Amino acid sequence: MIKKVCLLPAIKYFPSLLSGLMLTACFPNPGLGFLAFAALVPFLVAVDSLEAGQAFYAGLVTGLVHYITLIYWIIPTLSTYGGLHPLLSSSALILLSLYLSLFPALFAFIMKKLDPHPLFQPLLGAFVWVGLEFTRTHVFTGFPWGVLGYTQYANLTLVQTADLTGVLGLSFLILLSNYLLASLWLFFKTPSGRSRPGSKIRAWACLFYILPLFAGAFFYGKTRILDMDRAIESAPQIGIALVQGNIRQDLKWSPAFKQETIDKYASLSLTASTSKPDLIIWPETALPFYYGYDTALSNRIDQVVRKARTPFLIGSPAFERDGQSLSYFNRAYMLDSLSLVRGHYDKVHLVPFGEYVPFGKYLAFMEKLTQEAGDFSPGTTGFAPLQFTTRQGDEHSTGVLICFEILFPSLSREFVRNGADFLTTMTNDAWFGRTSAPAQHFSIAVLRAVENRRSVARAANSGISGFIGPGGRILDRTGLFQDRVLVRQIPVLREISFYTRHPFVLVLAALVAISAAFMVKVVKKPLRRT
Repeated sequence: MIKKVCLLPAIKYFPSLLSGLMLTACFPNPGLGFLAFAALVPFLVAVDSLEAGQAFYAGLVTGLVHYITLIYWIIPTLSTYGGLHPLLSSSALILLSLYLSLFPALFAFIMKKLDPHPLFQPLLGAFVWVGLEFTRTHVFTGFPWGVLGYTQYANLTLVQTADLTGVLGLSFLILLSNYLLASLWLFFKTPSGRSRPGSKIRAWACLFYILPLFAGAFFYGKTRILDMDRAIESAPQIGIALVQGNIRQDLKWSPAFKQETIDKYASLSLTASTSKPDLIIWPETALPFYYGYDTALSNRIDQVVRKARTPFLIGSPAFERDGQSLSYFNRAYMLDSLSLVRGHYDKVHLVPFGEYVPFGKYLAFMEKLTQEAGDFSPGTTGFAPLQFTTRQGDEHSTGVLICFEILFPSLSREFVRNGADFLTTMTNDAWFGRTSAPAQHFSIAVLRAVENRRSVARAANSGISGFIGPGGRILDRTGLFQDRVLVRQIPVLREISFYTRHPFVLVLAALVAISAAFMVKVVKKPLRRT
């Protein structure tokens, strides 16, 4: 009897644990994106019979299991390159996962507290989830890794809706699907053989919401794919070369290895130049020195650019002096074919505890985490696209997103609004080793392409480098830890999508729906007392 009582709490939260594992399976790798439409069903079914406090813990369990198994790569990254003891690295993973788990926990708690009518519960639940994902994208500098909509990056038809609603619109549809399946389960599969109160209404409500929405998304997706294919056929093309140097992270900043790094990038770039591209792109901080400051090494780079007779977009650390203080930046330089600097962009959205330590004077013990990456300052260059001239004499411009910045839709939108023809994302994913993180990181770029209807060129030090078309198709990609050059003609579209112009329509709808639900709750309370 004692054993049975002790097992009850564990059994109560087992569905939440199952949902957490299923959610992780939706992301690369293994990338079972179709599973997202049912991954939350065990969690939603369990929460239906729990009190608000228990529902909060159920959400916490789902989140913890999901995020620990999704971002497990934090442990080898911090241990290998941050110099942290594995125990401390594991603690960092658990703390971050706990923070992220608060969002599904709050979702469950809010839904139980609001206790909406079964007719509106699925719709409100989808709005609450979207509102929390939006909050997670922005609060405390934001960490939107694992937003549910990214699971559909390979679903070419459904992903087209992102040019209307952004990635959060996909999350919205996924939540409705999970509510439908959970409602059907509650209607047909109850221990007593009787339907749960409201389950029939909720199931019919889900069908009412889902059938037209999914039919509309399917029709829109098929139509937009055809539209994009026609637009791409008639669009101007520019030749882009991506250089994947594959420099080991433990050697990247070694003084003895600088010349070898430059020689490798020079050799690969000159090979790429034989295809006569319009622009050659190197990854984030490809240069292991301060370009323009170290004269001898900078001259070597300039010689390569002039020999290739092609504009180059190069990642490099940079610094600026203001009196006695120095500020360091994660920078991208645009060089013309004569090796003259035409412009630069400094990374705006830095990685906390990777490129800087928040509240550094209070968290000095975390300083060594930034020793490999550098203690950078956020850039002040704004979101002005970097311009270059093609071999035909045409002017084009690209919005540059450095590493972590590809996670934030607002940055891509600003570049496109300011005239970017295509988007470039430069990154160094060597930190992640052979974990699933590089594939997860790459998949996010697909949504940025569709949201803004721009081609995306991704240059990564160790992979995955590749090209994504404005319709969301992955045109070409490399493997991990390969010395590679990719050269491809990519289409240049200039249309501005609805989402790029009006990014907050879905978020505002969610805010209105949640506010209305709270007002109804407040009004209903005194009515019940009377």
